[in-house]
Amino acid sequence: MRQAKETVITHKMRQCWQNRVFDIVVFLLVTVCTLAVLYPLFFVVIASISNPRLVQSGQVILWPKGISFEGYKYIFKDSRIWTGYRNTMFNTVAGTLFAMVLTIPAGYALSRSDLRGRNIIMGIFVFTMYFGGGLIPTYLVVRDIGLIDSVWTLVILGSFSAYNLIICRTFFQTSIPMELQEAAEIDGCSIGKFFTLVVLPLSKPILAIMALYYAVGKWNDFFNGLIYVNKASLFPLQLIMRDILIQGQAVQAAGVTDPKQLEMMQQIAMTIKYGAIIVSSLPVLVFYPFIQKYFVKGVMIGSLKG
Repeated sequence: MRQAKETVITHKMRQCWQNRVFDIVVFLLVTVCTLAVLYPLFFVVIASISNPRLVQSGQVILWPKGISFEGYKYIFKDSRIWTGYRNTMFNTVAGTLFAMVLTIPAGYALSRSDLRGRNIIMGIFVFTMYFGGGLIPTYLVVRDIGLIDSVWTLVILGSFSAYNLIICRTFFQTSIPMELQEAAEIDGCSIGKFFTLVVLPLSKPILAIMALYYAVGKWNDFFNGLIYVNKASLFPLQLIMRDILIQGQAVQAAGVTDPKQLEMMQQIAMTIKYGAIIVSSLPVLVFYPFIQKYFVKGVMIGSLKG
């Protein structure tokens, strides 16, 4: 009996030691991954306010040196930056609302077992995730419906995602039981009222997730603006940042004969690059922590596609 107890104690001590080793290894791995993700962003911040010469020579590693705001002065000196912010904010807010109006009701409808042909419809949506018409046919369609150089171009384009639809459908299947809808129908509640008064208040997590996904996508939308927008007054922030960056890199050497002055202008161009990243990313970085918990939940929902 005593030997059996000693065996159990030894086994428990061994398990405890193994658990500690496992925790230490996991902690180290998480720490390394966190540093690998955060350090590039931290470096961009300190490099954007450091002396360009010191950044180029590799002396800026952990702290800013020779603090200088020349890059930001160059960026904000361009009045187009405020036009870009205005256009991008409009595209983000309006596009996110439009996308949610499309995705949330569709996800709920496809999650209900009483919808005929829902598997076929879902299969068509999934098909679009892997196959598309290509850039030229898409451009012709956008041109024919009058969305080239339109205020609504970037609001409408990219406002639906089959992947987000799958997440919504999975959430409603697992969180809103069909019996709840049947009980509401017995009490005389229409499907529209049930969706508005019951489903939406119970679906705050998925609403926050979809708002985050679509808002980040709209804010970072660069390709659609590059292809379908030609008017400078409609350029989103990302395109204007690109133009500022190109202007900073393409140093006007006409009349500049002094090698030192030319080198200084090229170094400022490097600082402009880091500053442009901060200016275009800061709003999203400020907004994200408030809905981070919903983002994590969205990842878990997306892992179940039943």
